[in-house]
Amino acid sequence: MRSPAQARIDLAAISHNVSLLRERAGGAEVMAMVKAEAYGHGLVPTARAALAGGATWLGVAKLAEALELRRAGVTGVRTLVCLGVPGEPYDEAIALDVDLTAGTPSLVEEIAAAAERAGRPARLQLEADTGMGRGGSTPADWAALVDAALKAEAAGHLRVVGLHSHFACADDPGHPSIASQIEVFKELVEHAEKAGIRPEVRHLSNSAAILTLPEARFDLVRPGIAMYGLTPVPALGTFGLRPAMTLTADTAVVKRAPAGSGVSYGHTYVTDRETNLALVPAGYGDGIPRHGSNLLEVFAGGRRRRIAGRVCMDQFVIDLGDDTLSAGDEIILFGPGDRGEPTAQEWADTLGTISYEIVTRIGTRVPRVYEDGASQGAP
Repeated sequence: MRSPAQARIDLAAISHNVSLLRERAGGAEVMAMVKAEAYGHGLVPTARAALAGGATWLGVAKLAEALELRRAGVTGVRTLVCLGVPGEPYDEAIALDVDLTAGTPSLVEEIAAAAERAGRPARLQLEADTGMGRGGSTPADWAALVDAALKAEAAGHLRVVGLHSHFACADDPGHPSIASQIEVFKELVEHAEKAGIRPEVRHLSNSAAILTLPEARFDLVRPGIAMYGLTPVPALGTFGLRPAMTLTADTAVVKRAPAGSGVSYGHTYVTDRETNLALVPAGYGDGIPRHGSNLLEVFAGGRRRRIAGRVCMDQFVIDLGDDTLSAGDEIILFGPGDRGEPTAQEWADTLGTISYEIVTRIGTRVPRVYEDGASQGAP
């Protein structure tokens, strides 16, 4: 059964974007970041499209995401869990050949114990906090982390295969923290290698850094939002990326309303003339931002229309004026923009947020429909 709202995912665009980013990486390997259901695009289909585009690694935030990939048959590709937290089923991850991250000695010890239970050494990457102020080891604690990893390595419980960190301000070219983070990362890598760590990969670059900081490539890069065709640095343009998600909904009802009619909760929109109102069957329960009420535009009947009144849980209204639509006519909420529709970046700009949030928040009630005709999500 066809859903009244759909997120159409162009897998060829994802493959194209990965290929473009691979070229920009200048020989570094590419880890496709597919965390958070691949930024709302669908974990497993996106992972396969990214690999088809030339990615050689997959990256996720949470261990459950890596396990889902393995259970879906995405095997034989290096997959890193970038967020290391205690209490996870690390023995299962090790058995399924998943790379793990640790930023504290205690987590190294926990992963080593899990490897002993699993009967095989873990592949571990050490995370450095070079200025993000988030996860990973600070420079002051780095020596202790390296020592714990070397001890576990000597006991045969793990192999340290990578060293990584994360930029805080790569989307703000010229920010002074960028050069500082690169320098700190180099120093921490040098310390680890002098102590005896032999990493396969060292990596720091996210989407913005891939496109603007060739000096930060190291051995591997980690594209996230750029994979999905959305620019990480809007001020510098689109870089030739192709947006992969188009969000649509079918017109539910069209009716004539007299002047002075209040629309939706609170009557924050009142018609100033006799007009046609169309009901769109998607709301904040599907990920349409409620704070986009009376602000966001959609594309209907060949032109843009602004949301009229408050976005409800399941629906919102647009004012057509004297134009009309028929029940079942398609409305494009956002897409690549090539037909005149708003883009996810435009929605983000209107709401003072980032495009990452716009696509990632689209809920599971909205099925993802892929170019091969298959769908994932609610019927």
